[in-house]
Amino acid sequence: MRPEKRSFSIQGHRTSISLESAFWSALKIAAAEDGLTLAGLINAIDKDRGGAGLSSAVRVWILKRLETRAAENARE
Repeated sequence: MRPEKRSFSIQGHRTSISLESAFWSALKIAAAEDGLTLAGLINAIDKDRGGAGLSSAVRVWILKRLETRAAENARE
C-alpha cells in the first residue's frame, strides 16, 4: 500500500503529507465528527506535534484517538 501525498496550507505555508489511504479515511471521519475541515484538523494536529514530522504526528494522533474510543467503549 503506497502512501498518498496531499498538500495543505498550514499557518500560511504550503506543506505536503503522505499517508496510506486508511489513515486518510480515518482523518476525514475524525474531521467530520469534530465539525472541522480536513485542513483545519491537520492544522490543529500540527500545533501540538512538537518536533515530530507532520505525517508521523497525524498517524499517532489517529492511533491515540482510536485508543481513547476503545477505552471509552470498554467502560460502557
